Amino acid sequence: MIDQGPDHPSGLQAVADRYGVSLDAVRHVMRALERGQGNMAQFDHPDLGGMGQWSAGGMIMVGDMFNNALKARVAGLCTELAAALPPGGWSAGGAPESLRGGGEWWPADLGHPASAGAQDGLRYAYFPQSRRLAIESGHGVAVYDTGEYQISGVSQSNGTLGFTGPQGTVHLDRLRRIGAEAEAMMRHPEPETAPAFADPPGASFASSSAHGGDIIATIERLAALHARGVLTEEEFARKKAELLARL
Repeated sequence: MIDQGPDHPSGLQAVADRYGVSLDAVRHVMRALERGQGNMAQFDHPDLGGMGQWSAGGMIMVGDMFNNALKARVAGLCTELAAALPPGGWSAGGAPESLRGGGEWWPADLGHPASAGAQDGLRYAYFPQSRRLAIESGHGVAVYDTGEYQISGVSQSNGTLGFTGPQGTVHLDRLRRIGAEAEAMMRHPEPETAPAFADPPGASFASSSAHGGDIIATIERLAALHARGVLTEEEFARKKAELLARL
């Protein structure tokens, strides 16, 4: 177990001192390894040469690509921490409190990403099991449904993100953004209708029935969004109650 205590022989501070990095850098790598299930780590920390990647197969990339001494230190740090990763991950209880939960910028229900990275004010996290891609920018966090696409490569430059996979380039504008449909329905839960005029004699019952049918249809669409995980239980229940009150 890795302990936070600096006097413990296998403590975090001892690890940091051994590889000449800060305690924050060690914690950063621990989070990255946990996300990569001990097989890989994508990191972005100044003590580690900026943005880079390590894999259990021996591959190591750092921002200062010609600094072999730094590569050796980062590789050693990642290898030692990967070997100490508990089967359930440090978040299960084998890590300091500062590493349990928190720190994640993506929606909690997405779990742990297979890969994640950050550069130039952008961050991404890819979740292949749930087929989701989360991207954080100055406008907030956007979550996309990757559908049939698989992401195996990521490039970041000049404030843009590029994704590739077995099918070639994965274009963000071709992915469905999760939440956009729900946000639109939450703002405009009922379809727009023509301006209301006085009903002709005998038409009040038909008009009322049509209105009720629109509300039921809207509730059904919201239920479908809830079933897909786009709406939370609380959001669906609140909007459903509002709509039923209009019947």
